[in-house]
Amino acid sequence: MTHYDIIVIGAGPAGLTAGIYGGRQGSSVLMLDKGPAGGLGLEVHMMENYPGFEMIAGMSLVTKMKKQATKVAELREMEEVYRVDRDDVFSVETSREKYTADAVIFATGSKHRQLGVPGENDLLGRGVSYCATCDGPLYKDRKVLMVGGGNSAAQEAVFLKNIGCDVSIVHRRDELRADRYLQEKLKEMEIPVIWNSVVKEIRGHDRVEEVVIHNRVTGEDTVLEVDGIFIAIGEEPINQLAVDMGVKVDDAGYIITDKFQRTSIPRVYAAGDITGGLNQWITACAEGAVAATYAYREIQKY
Repeated sequence: MTHYDIIVIGAGPAGLTAGIYGGRQGSSVLMLDKGPAGGLGLEVHMMENYPGFEMIAGMSLVTKMKKQATKVAELREMEEVYRVDRDDVFSVETSREKYTADAVIFATGSKHRQLGVPGENDLLGRGVSYCATCDGPLYKDRKVLMVGGGNSAAQEAVFLKNIGCDVSIVHRRDELRADRYLQEKLKEMEIPVIWNSVVKEIRGHDRVEEVVIHNRVTGEDTVLEVDGIFIAIGEEPINQLAVDMGVKVDDAGYIITDKFQRTSIPRVYAAGDITGGLNQWITACAEGAVAATYAYREIQKY
C-alpha cells in the first residue's frame, strides 16, 4: 500500500493547482480523478477573464496545468475513489488499489444540474446534451435550444451560433443573469430569447424532435421543433465521498471550509466548486493553492 503526504481527490483546476503547490513544497502528492483531468473545465469553450490570457480554451489551459502538475506530483486518471477512511492516517480505496495519506484534499467539483423533465434521461446523448463544446459541432445548420440564463448558457449559445447552429435561448425569468458583455453579444448576434418560460417535456423517438415550453406568466404550453437541446442551469456538488466520512456540508451540499480551506475534520481540506461560492476557474485555483499549502504546514506539525 503506497503512502503519500497528500492525496487530492479530483483533478480539475483546483486539484491540479493543489498538486502543483503541494509538490513544489516537497510533499509527495497523488491526484486521483475518475475521468480525464480537467473536470468541467474541459467543457469551457473560451475564457476571456483568466489573468495572463486574453482568450484561452479550457482544454488548452487544462493541458498546460496538467503538464506543470505532473512534473512535481503523480496523476492517475480514470481511477475512481470509492471510499475514504480516517484513522491515524487516511485510507483511500479506489477502483484499482488502496493508498494511505497524511492529508486529503477534496477537489471533486460539481456536476450538471438536470431539468428533471420527461424525456431528458431517455434522450440523453440523442439530442439532449449538457456540453455545447463537446456536442455542438454535431448540430451545425440545425435548430437547437439552449436552456439557462447565466454565463454558461450565454457563452454556449454564442459558441453554437458561431459554429453555424440555429440557436434560441429559453429562460425562466424576464432577464438574464449573464454578465452584461455576454448579453450584449447575444443581442449583436441576434440570438432570440424565449422569456418567462421553462421546458416542460422533451419528445422524440430515436432522437430529440420537439420540446414543450411552458410560459410561467400566461400558463400556455407551446411545442417547438428542435434537433437538440443544451442544458446549462447550474451545477450540484459531488459530495458523497466527503459526506460518507463525516465532513460537514451546508444546506446546498457544499463542503464548509474556513479561510485555510480546512473542513470539519482535521487534515481534510476542500477546494474548488465543491465549496460553492463563485465557481470560477481562478477561485478554484486559489483555493487549491491554499489547501495544499496549509495541508503541507499541518503535516509538518503532525
